[in-house]
Amino acid sequence: MPIVVGVSFRRVGKVYYFDPVELTLQEGDFVIAETARGAEFGEVVLEPREIGESQLVAPLKRIIRLATGDDLQREATNREREANAFQVCVRKIAEHNLPMKLLEAEYAFDGSQVTFSFSADGRIDFRELVKDVAGYLRIKVQLHQIGVRDEAKLIGGYGTCGRPLCCATFLSSFDPVSMKMAKDQSLFLNPTKFSGCCGKLMCCLRYEHEFYKEAQRSMPSVGAILPIEQGRGKVVDVNLVSGEITVQTEEGAQLHVPASSIDMHGLCRKHGIGCNFSEAHCEPVCVDPQDCEPLEEDENDAPIVDEDPPLDEFEVSDIAPQQTPRIHKMRKPRAQTDTDNRSDNGKRGGQAGQRKNKENNGRGDSQQRQKPTSGEQP
Repeated sequence: MPIVVGVSFRRVGKVYYFDPVELTLQEGDFVIAETARGAEFGEVVLEPREIGESQLVAPLKRIIRLATGDDLQREATNREREANAFQVCVRKIAEHNLPMKLLEAEYAFDGSQVTFSFSADGRIDFRELVKDVAGYLRIKVQLHQIGVRDEAKLIGGYGTCGRPLCCATFLSSFDPVSMKMAKDQSLFLNPTKFSGCCGKLMCCLRYEHEFYKEAQRSMPSVGAILPIEQGRGKVVDVNLVSGEITVQTEEGAQLHVPASSIDMHGLCRKHGIGCNFSEAHCEPVCVDPQDCEPLEEDENDAPIVDEDPPLDEFEVSDIAPQQTPRIHKMRKPRAQTDTDNRSDNGKRGGQAGQRKNKENNGRGDSQQRQKPTSGEQP
């Protein structure tokens, strides 16, 4: 297996593996290492050791030399230039009115470029800003947007425990943290209680997760039925740290029982039969059905018929009961309905006109009958 040395290029930064060549290096030594950006100034954080090839990123780069006095002086000069470049970039951001927060300025060891790290809620168009800063500093400029966890790592601070942030002191990388880890540790599922300064779940939730998972394998779950001195009891609470189990007896009293005093084999869950362990920690047969509570029956449930009646007892009405057919009236289309309404209105208008003509004709006949003849006096 190859021998490598771990080097970090920034405070509590990611550890990179390098080939120490024939140098004798110790933790805390400053070295000049070959990187993709050229020669960089770094600190040895892991002494030479053997490591598997699967953990290496090929090709493995090498350590150029131990840092000299001139290298240390150049690094100090770069730190001063970083402070000046930071102030220049902050002023230019205000001039361009960009919604971004500048966090850090980092010069390359040879002074050929400077990298600015910033945070923002969304994507920022900083092309004009880069041109303006590069024209002022007369150097190559790069801007790099980082997340809230990296922001807390750069700024630092104190957690709810009163200690400095883990990410700012010893964490070199961020491992995923989920709500399931908080649930496995019996924490109240309130994200505000176990969120860090960055607003994400605290990294320390991952530290004891394996301990809680191992402790759960040797403890009964809530709802299990346990044999105790007073008879039988139901588990209502489990303290994985102290190893105590809170059991509720049949009379309603609650007892605190050490988990070591209970035989964990042959446990029964409430309203069922089943072992409380995984296959790796359980015997093939560890449950006696006679020791378990029977399933509760529901009076509203319909009885289950196991046997079917003989076929000759069926009647046609039992298989396909006769039903009175329903007559469905078809609705006419709207256009046809409007046409029918207009035709009906025309018919009604024609009938009304005929009746009016008849009345007029009747009046004319009566008037003609009442008209005096030429020989009569009016």
